[in-house]
Formats: sequence, structure tokens, C-alpha cells
Amino acid sequence: MRLYVDPVCPFAYVALCWLEEVVAQRSVDLEVRLMSLAVLGEADADRGPESARGTESAWRPVRVGVAVGDRLPEFVSRFGALYHREGVRGRDEVLRRVLTAMDLLPLWSAADDASLDAEVRRSHDEGMAAVGLDVGTPVVHVDGVAFFGPVLGAIPRGRAALEVFDGAVALARSPGFSELKRTRVGGPVFT
Repeated sequence: MRLYVDPVCPFAYVALCWLEEVVAQRSVDLEVRLMSLAVLGEADADRGPESARGTESAWRPVRVGVAVGDRLPEFVSRFGALYHREGVRGRDEVLRRVLTAMDLLPLWSAADDASLDAEVRRSHDEGMAAVGLDVGTPVVHVDGVAFFGPVLGAIPRGRAALEVFDGAVALARSPGFSELKRTRVGGPVFT
């Protein structure tokens, strides 16, 4: 199973926590890969370039994600815990803390390395290819099917995590299925 996320997205972090809960109860492997809110934002004509946001640019965390290589799942998890769960602000501050905790602080310079954007785009495109271009993050690929989301407002735990997983995969397997949605109420809960 592959999960495509942008570390900056709170719903991607909830999805990661949910799928970690599934993996703890099932014999499945979870690969974490990158997709990018910065790339998604390029399609929005009313939105300015992400690079104009300076140190708050969504490009910075995904570039560092490329640089950490096979430690990406740990990076995304630690970034999410600080940024989303604990509410630490200043993306550079979060990057600095996460990379220090991982003993990878020299990789902090990757945040400014635009040469990593090609790999971000490659991974992003790989994730989006199976679901189409009118969705966001997270995207899940499992057993030959892929789907956007689910966008969860809280992390399903225990048996509920498995029920949500099985339901999402069952819907995605249905050839005629394309969307299931209801209005979100409040922000995500990370407990």
C-alpha cells in the first residue's frame, strides 16, 4: 500500500496515523511517498506562486522529504506531530526540529534546493495518475486501486481503523465509484 502525502496537509497526517493503525493490525506494508500542495496550487489561477511565501512555502518540506530518502515515513510522522498535533508554527522551525531529532540537520539546506522539485513532481504525478487531477492530498494506492482521501476529521483507532480501510478499498474497487463527500465540521482532531 502506498500513501501519497504533503507533510503540510493536516488531513494527510491524519491519514498517515490511520494507516499506521491499520498496519499494526494487518499484514500489510505501508510506503509513504510525496505529493505536493505547491504543485496542486499551480492549477489555481487566483493563487500566487508558492515560492513567494518564502520560508512558509509548501515547497520546502517536500524538498526536505526528498532529501531524507528512505527515512521519509519518519520525517512525515515527526513533521506532522510537531506541526499539526503540537501546533508548532514556522515551517522552518519545524523542519529544523525534525531534522535535529533525526540527526539529519545538514539536510535542512535541501529546503532551498529547487533541483529536488523534479523528484517531487515525479512522485506527485505518480500518485495522481491513478486518481485524476481534480483531487488533493492524501492519495492511497492499494491492491490495484487508488483513491483520494479519505479526508478524515479524526484518526480511526482499533477496529474502526480497519472498517474505514475496508470500506474505502471496497468503494475504490467499484468501477462506477468516483466520489463520496459530506461537509466538514471543524478542524481535524489528532488524538
